[in-house]
Amino acid sequence: MSLFRKLFSRKSKSDEKSNASIEGNQSKYMPEVNLPIDEQFMINFKRNGGKFLYCDNENELQESFDNILLENDWYEKEVCCFEPSLESKFQGYNLEFTTKTTSDFYFATCEYLIADTGAILISSNQLREKKLPELPNNLIIVSSTSQLVGNIGEGLKGIKEKNKNSIPSNITTIKNFGTKNEKDFLSYGSISKNLYLLLLEDL
Repeated sequence: MSLFRKLFSRKSKSDEKSNASIEGNQSKYMPEVNLPIDEQFMINFKRNGGKFLYCDNENELQESFDNILLENDWYEKEVCCFEPSLESKFQGYNLEFTTKTTSDFYFATCEYLIADTGAILISSNQLREKKLPELPNNLIIVSSTSQLVGNIGEGLKGIKEKNKNSIPSNITTIKNFGTKNEKDFLSYGSISKNLYLLLLEDL
């Protein structure tokens, strides 16, 4: 996953101009040609309106989470979370972990990151029986670079392989973040969320 390191390191002016011209001239309806899945995901995720924070290690992950709380004044607020592992990992922020969907934000991991749409695949492992419209409007998702897959089919296959004894239910994708694109009829009727993605490098 060298792309993320490249993006967050110093670039030459010629590299910046080259990347800008490629992204500026590429129609969003054209298929991405020969792009690594990490780069494809990042482009589509940002196009969907998501906020992306790359973390090189666990310390950066905690620091980025802290910065999100500071930016939104979410200290000592209620957070909707159904995953005890996340609660124990991020317990030093005076947050009130609850399962109430009226909380200030929703905090979860995910199953996979889908490169070709920039969507986030989740299931009952993160949602329990809740539906996306029931969740708070603000979401923080923690994921890792090893969870990047090319398309939804690969993600569903991965869920099946990881959960051979009991496949999770309530499998869905989050794919509209921030302001909904009114011109995109494919997003009609879907739920738009304010989403932060904390992506941890683990490869």
